[in-house]
This record gives sequence, C-alpha cells and structure tokens, in this order.
Amino acid sequence: MYQLLHFRSRSLRTLILGLICLTFYAYYRTTYYDVPQYNVPRNVSRSTSQEIYKQRSNVTIELRMSSLPKNDSPELSIVDTYNVQNVSNLSNSLITTQSTSSSQTTNVSIPVSKQSNEKSQTRVEKIINETKDVSVPLNECSARAIYEAGHMVPIPEKCPNFGKEMDLVIIIMSAPTHLEARMAIRQTWGHFGQRSDISILFMLGATMDSKVETILRKEQKTYNDVIRGKFLDSYSNLTLKTISTLEWVDNYCSKVKFLLKTDDDMFINVPRLQAFTIKHARDKNVIFGRLAKKWKPIRNKKSKYFVSQAQFKHAVFPDFTTGPAYLLSSDIVRKLYDAALDQTYLKLEDVFVTGIVADKLGIKRTHANEFLNKKISYSACNVQRGISIHMVKYSEQFDLWKKLFDGKSKCK
Repeated sequence: MYQLLHFRSRSLRTLILGLICLTFYAYYRTTYYDVPQYNVPRNVSRSTSQEIYKQRSNVTIELRMSSLPKNDSPELSIVDTYNVQNVSNLSNSLITTQSTSSSQTTNVSIPVSKQSNEKSQTRVEKIINETKDVSVPLNECSARAIYEAGHMVPIPEKCPNFGKEMDLVIIIMSAPTHLEARMAIRQTWGHFGQRSDISILFMLGATMDSKVETILRKEQKTYNDVIRGKFLDSYSNLTLKTISTLEWVDNYCSKVKFLLKTDDDMFINVPRLQAFTIKHARDKNVIFGRLAKKWKPIRNKKSKYFVSQAQFKHAVFPDFTTGPAYLLSSDIVRKLYDAALDQTYLKLEDVFVTGIVADKLGIKRTHANEFLNKKISYSACNVQRGISIHMVKYSEQFDLWKKLFDGKSKCK
C-alpha cells in the first residue's frame, strides 16, 4: 500500500511539474508572437507631436548617434552652456530630415543607457498622459512633427516693447561656424542695428561640437545678438530655422512693421531697405522679394533639391520669393508660423514658406527689382540702387560698404 501511494505521489508530482512547464511555454509563445514590439521613442519635451515621420511615410529620418562631452569635460555641451532643460532631443542624437521616395522601411533602434532609463520611463509616462488631451490627429509628415518650439537663447531685449517703436527687424540665417561672416556684417552694414528703430540679429541652431559651442558662448557674451533655436543646424533644417525666426518675431517682436529674413552671405543696403519700408508702410498681407514663377519640383533623387510626390504632388510650385532675402509685413508672421507647422515638411525653405504656405493663406508675393538676390558685379550703381546682393564673401563686405558710403563711387 505504501509503495502504491508513493508511486502515485511521484506520478502526481511529475504531472503537476509538466503542467507548469506547459503553462510557461504557452505564455512565452503568446507574449513573443502576439504582443507588438515597440521601439523606445526619442526624447521629447512637448508631446507626441514631436515624433518624426513614421515608417509608412515617404519621408524618413536619419538618426546619427554622436558622442557628447562627458560631465567632467572642461568643454560644456549646448545644454550645459545655456542651462536649458527642454532640449533633450538634442542631447542624445543628431536629427536631420532627408527626403526619399522609397517605400522601404528601416527599423531604427536607439540605445538607452542605464542612467537614462529612469528618465526615459518618466518621459514616456508624460507622453502618454499628454496624448490623452490630444484631440486633433497629427499629420506625421508635417513640420509640427519635428519642430521643437522655443529658443535656447531668445534675447527678447533686442526688441523692446515688442518692437512697437521699430520699423524693421533683420534676422540673418547663419551657421555656427560662420564667425567671420558675422563679424564682417557687424563691422559693415550690421552697424545699423545700433539704431533704436532697427534691430539686426543672427539666427543659429544647435551644434554638438563643444569647441564651436565655446566660441559661440564667448561671441554671445561679447555681442549678445545671436538667437539660438532648438534644432540641429544643417541644410536639411533650413525650413526649421525660418519657422524658428517666425516664432521669435511673433513672441518678442510682434509690433515691428517689417521683418527681413536674409543670409550671412548677403550685402544689405539698409538705408535703401528702410526707404522701401517707409514707401510701403501701409501695405499688409504681403511678401516682397525676387519673385520666382512657375518653378517645377526636381524629381531626380540624386539632386540636392529633390522633392518627392508625397511632399508636393503638383507639377509646378506656387510663385515664391527666393530665399537669400525677402521682406514680410509683420501682420502675416503669426499666420505663416501657425500654417507652416501643419504643412507637409519641405527642406526648400523659400518654396515652403513664401510659396506653398503663403499661397494657401492667400498672402501676396510681390516682385521688387531692388532685391537682386544673385551674384552681380560690384559696381557703385548696383550697390547703391539695390537692396540685397547675394554670394558676398565676408572679405568683400568691406568693399561694398565702402562703395555705398565713401562718397567717391558715384552712380551715374
């Protein structure tokens, strides 16, 4: 009897153990094959609208991991430099947009260190909580999906009283490494920024080069005329730079009469420009510049200016003002900023802002002969009669400045 009970007990134990093993195996199979696998989202400081271009979009994201300076490094990172807490998307990866028409999808994995794991969990929880309040579906290819609002260095004091007493603010698109170009402008036509009715500033994005950041920090301390947006400074992000400019003017200089957006390889005849703004002081809902008409999108994938069908499906772009320099009446700044965020992103910033978005809003684009926006001979007449000259090297700014004001170079 004892042997029989012992046999049954051993068999029972074996049966129970087998059932347990079978249960775990079934659970493993169900979990592994049936539960969706999620990638770790990149750090964001706003909401899920910051996630960039899902895999089913025809626009992909290039994520390039970059090693940042360690905390004990004598060179400070951009976050440390300006004590900004809401630029975590810049502290872990470099983000640039790249156009493509390929339908293939690529899984991008982002390594998360043990030290940042707890912070990542907190951010994910924050995203989930904020998502509950989102009632409008997000266009995953829109500028809003990749644009980080706000400025790391805003310098609002450069537009006192929101620009109420100012006629003109000039914001120059510049790259972090273009120190010589900025210095040449400061020593020539940038002098007009010292007037109370004109403000001349530079717009830069972020850089992950700690040495460049050290130089920029010293430059900012000396001149205090550089706005820093929350985007990686690159060619593909020029549209983000212009959107950041619109946001800055809307936030800090909304009462100014006109905004000139230009580049750091331009010579601007500021007296001529100011006379132009006085002449058109009553004009509203308008962009002045060199008008480009009936330009067609380039569909060649190898081209720097490639535009896919998904980004812009029509055969011809709306008329737009070319990017080296254009003038906006201040009443359209907020409208352009808001509408640009909801438009499918395009890295051709002049086509995007002054063409596609402006056309959608019914904003007039007016050709002005004074906006040359091209490489021309540096004759006294060209310099004195024009507003903007393109492709000017920083060493050439001084020659043009001399021809404008020396009193000897007469235009006949």
